[in-house]
Amino acid sequence: QVQLVESGGGLVQPGGSLRLSCVASRSIISNSIMDWYRQAPGKERELVARVESGGSTLYVDSVKGRFTISRDNAKNTVYLQMNSLKPEDTAVYYCNRWPLRLNWGQGTQVTVSS
Repeated sequence: QVQLVESGGGLVQPGGSLRLSCVASRSIISNSIMDWYRQAPGKERELVARVESGGSTLYVDSVKGRFTISRDNAKNTVYLQMNSLKPEDTAVYYCNRWPLRLNWGQGTQVTVSS
């Protein structure tokens, strides 16, 4: 079973930046559509960004221009560069494959607060 491990979260002030990483335990990144999701307290998990196997990307409107998703196939890793962070970005962030979902990892907590 492929495992996904997210890391890179933390506490950051508004306007700050973080880079999240998602490492897969097997070489599945290169042939997969990979997503970043987030779940804020009391809210449903939402799709934040997607990168397709060919490199095309899409973003939810609330993060366009601030977040960048990328992939390193050789490292089996997907990244989410988050700039100009806002308090409403506070959430646990997860990655997963689409549409053939893998087991969810533990996620990484991002807290944006002054």
